[in-house]
Amino acid sequence: GDVLPGMSFTPDSSEVVVSYGGRIWRVPIAPGADPIPVPFRVRTELPIGPELAFQYPVDDSERFTVRQIRDAVPSPDGTRLAFAALDRLYVRPLPDGEPRRLTDLEVVEAQPAWSPDGAWIAFVTWSPDGGNLYKVRADGGATPVRLSTRPAIFQNPVWSPDGERLAAIQGPARSFREASRQFAPGAAANIVSIPAAGGDWTLVAATDGRAFPHTTSSDPDRIYLYHRQDGLVSIRWDGTDERAHVKVTGGAPPTGGEPGPASLVLMAPSGDRALAQVNNDLYALAVPYVGGDTPVVSVANPSGAIVPVRKLTEVGGQFPAWSADGRRAHWSIGSAHLIYDLDEARAAEEKTGQTEDGAGTAGAEDEDAPAYEPAEIRVHVEATRDIPDGYGVLRGGRAVTMRGDEVIENADVVVRGNRIVAVGPRGSVDVVDAARILDVRGTTIVPGFVDTHAHMRPSFGVHKTQPWTYLANLAYGVTTTRDPQTATTDVLTYGDLVETGDIVGPRIYSTGPGVFNAEQIADLDHARRVLTRYSEYYDTQTIKMYMAGNRQQRQWILMAAKEQELLPTTEAGLDMKYDLEMIIDGYPGLEHSFPIFPLYRDVISLAAATRIAYTPTLLVSFGGPFGENWFFTRENPHDDPKLRRFIPHAELDRVTRRRGAGVDAGPGGWFREEEYVFRQHAEGVKAIVEAGGIAGVGSHGQLQGLGYHWELWAIQSGGLSGHEALRVATALGAEAIGLEGDLGSIAPGKLADLVVLDANPLDDIRNTNRIRYVMKNGRLYDADTLDETWPRSRPLGKPAWLGDEPDGVAAGIR
Repeated sequence: GDVLPGMSFTPDSSEVVVSYGGRIWRVPIAPGADPIPVPFRVRTELPIGPELAFQYPVDDSERFTVRQIRDAVPSPDGTRLAFAALDRLYVRPLPDGEPRRLTDLEVVEAQPAWSPDGAWIAFVTWSPDGGNLYKVRADGGATPVRLSTRPAIFQNPVWSPDGERLAAIQGPARSFREASRQFAPGAAANIVSIPAAGGDWTLVAATDGRAFPHTTSSDPDRIYLYHRQDGLVSIRWDGTDERAHVKVTGGAPPTGGEPGPASLVLMAPSGDRALAQVNNDLYALAVPYVGGDTPVVSVANPSGAIVPVRKLTEVGGQFPAWSADGRRAHWSIGSAHLIYDLDEARAAEEKTGQTEDGAGTAGAEDEDAPAYEPAEIRVHVEATRDIPDGYGVLRGGRAVTMRGDEVIENADVVVRGNRIVAVGPRGSVDVVDAARILDVRGTTIVPGFVDTHAHMRPSFGVHKTQPWTYLANLAYGVTTTRDPQTATTDVLTYGDLVETGDIVGPRIYSTGPGVFNAEQIADLDHARRVLTRYSEYYDTQTIKMYMAGNRQQRQWILMAAKEQELLPTTEAGLDMKYDLEMIIDGYPGLEHSFPIFPLYRDVISLAAATRIAYTPTLLVSFGGPFGENWFFTRENPHDDPKLRRFIPHAELDRVTRRRGAGVDAGPGGWFREEEYVFRQHAEGVKAIVEAGGIAGVGSHGQLQGLGYHWELWAIQSGGLSGHEALRVATALGAEAIGLEGDLGSIAPGKLADLVVLDANPLDDIRNTNRIRYVMKNGRLYDADTLDETWPRSRPLGKPAWLGDEPDGVAAGIR
């Protein structure tokens, strides 16, 4: 009986069409007939964000500048800077001058510390035989002196104010040697002291969570330490009389909860102020002298803090240190070193009439005077890139080139140095007489595999000489990796060591540490400053926007990334609406799978049209059991001789026994076949790729090396052809991370990254694991041992972790 707006008759007048209750209905004229809902489609045009599709040429020039200096500390008189670069110890004058290496030791050198008189520098070392504590003359004019009498793992040495002894964090060498991941339980067990002339260490106290020992001139009888829960504390040199001085926190998380603690607080030598690292930023604050409970200082609102707080950084910083007089704060970021003079900053504020919190002050001399900025020094350490000088031909194999559908039977692939110079049917390309003929008849040659989501993460702080994760991936044909979110910047040094050839491994690309919610992006200018960390200092080329705030904040990050030509990727986050927002806004990468399936035409066409690089990481599938469990319960990786060669025994046990018991095991155990969801997710990958979109293979670090193949096979299980699956593993993977100009296909001018297989993966995708040789950057390795076979003949040697198995379990492993 209601008269409704928008009523109309059908053409034959037998029905009325009406909108009611949010739906459209056809209502027959006949009395008593039920209304019928009408299916309909609505087409809506939506703008999408800016396209970010940058390409990054792979630099293979002979010389390059090291991307990171580590552990930089100023001399007591402020005229020199000691630091580590490429895991070697250097000193350079301040503010100008050339870096000079101090020793000729062939070990990892880290964490220098100046003696109070500036004559000596103490530092820690590591090699497969263990670590030691050394000192060396600061002028480099004498042989380094080993202070420790027995190998161990030493960290964070510091001199006593009188120069008679040192304190350090110490643990058994075995704890660090056998640690298979970035953390080494037990390696930081003790606080010890060692005579400055050398000798046995004396136990001061167990660390009990305390770290970063340092001393002050104001109270020379105490060692200051940092504890994440207790804050800045100190003890006597005999380990007694612990005192708590201050706790420092950041802001409360945007999603609620308690403010997080600082990651480090260092007392100034004067004993009246401290330097705090909170997330990526550094703050100077006064240390209040109060009785009772430990004072808590929040740096979230410097103007409202209980004591004076000054934010020092704009783009972030690492490795904070004090000058000897406590008037200047030092830190490093990438290859830059910055010095913040607190007195000069205060004078600049008085001159402009602006305080640290932006409030005005009376009596300003020059309101237009420039704001204070810390002095920035670029430290240039030059290194030589490892480029082979071979000239050879891989002859007789089947080349699946990834140039369209091209497959060349009985091919010649000509390699000179680290580049492919020609490829074609045998006899069709020019080959000089001096070229070495490498007979690979009966094999299939494919481009090197690209892992677009590789978490390999070697040890942090003090570095290992050869990460096993790098070897495991290279041995399984992975020649290029991109780690989206590395947690720390250690990857910058490890990646440079691969470039120099000091470490054997795949190409190491990464986003560096992620851009998280804790950044609290305030506006577009703030986003620009934060991203400068990656574009100007870390030189990562890519970033990981890890759910960093609301949509406006995420758009600011995207806009800044476009301006700075950074290629951002995002965390899928189990949120379909969020994922679609990211695609529409223009983010060019999505890590992990869409949380639902099946994907319909709207999502597929959106992903394909925007060409978002979709890395589904099916080994850690969303919405069901992890895909890795399907493989773990149907394969026998524990007894695989190749895995047992390249993965430490304890790590292989961790991931192959008692699934679900480990911290990182995810939804472990076993499941019925129909419970797994990776095939359904893979059907979405197939649809996106066939619609013209981009996908990548990302192993997520679940099982180093072989896990890449499991992920590739899981992606192919959705119905992709063998050739298309290989394209995802190579050409599309390279495109996903902006490297398609130099990687991803077998073509003249491309880098010589190849995998030589004993069986054809076009017949069976599982043949990707039938690897005879891996060529990375023009060097050819035996895939079972990683012995280099051409152009040099150089055995890898026995990996340091081989032999850590219990008796009788390593049979058959050379």
